[in-house]
Order: sequence, then C-alpha cells, then structure tokens
Amino acid sequence: MDLSTFKSTLTQSTPPAGLAAPLLALWLDGKEDWHASHDALQGQPDGNGAAWVHAYLHRKEGDPANARYWYRRANQPESQATLAEEWDAIATALLAGDR
Repeated sequence: MDLSTFKSTLTQSTPPAGLAAPLLALWLDGKEDWHASHDALQGQPDGNGAAWVHAYLHRKEGDPANARYWYRRANQPESQATLAEEWDAIATALLAGDR
C-alpha cells in the first residue's frame, strides 16, 4: 500500500485489516482520535516505528518534553515539519518498511 491508498482509507469506518500498531495509530490519528491512537501504541516495543509515532503524537498533543523523549527512543531528530508533513513522512516510511 502506498501513502495515497493509505490516506484514502481514512474515509472508511474501520481501518484496513492487518495494520501493524504504528500504522493503526497513525490511521486512528488521521481519524482525529488522538486517545485511541495513543492507546494503540501502549505496550508496543519501540521498533517498527512505534516510538516515532509516539513522538509525533506527543508533539501534536503539545507536550514537547515527552515528544523529545520519544524522538530519542526512535533515533529520529525532533521534527520541524508541520504535523501533516510529519504524519505523511512517518506513514510513508512505515508503509515502505523502512522502520
């Protein structure tokens, strides 16, 4: 699945089947459900992009200290992009299997 296809699923009421937790969290965030998105990551190992998505969510929440903690755990620089641009970058990387 590519970014465009993934984003097109946001019009559906349920996520695509088989999404890994980090992509599910992004999908839920794309549906404007921050709490469900955050819950999807609870207990997930940092790998496979979970820490990066966690960082993004805390940045979106307005908690920069917590976001910095998660960016460090994700081995990612603190994003200076817009939230929409960062969401796209994370989704693209996860969909490509780069994280």
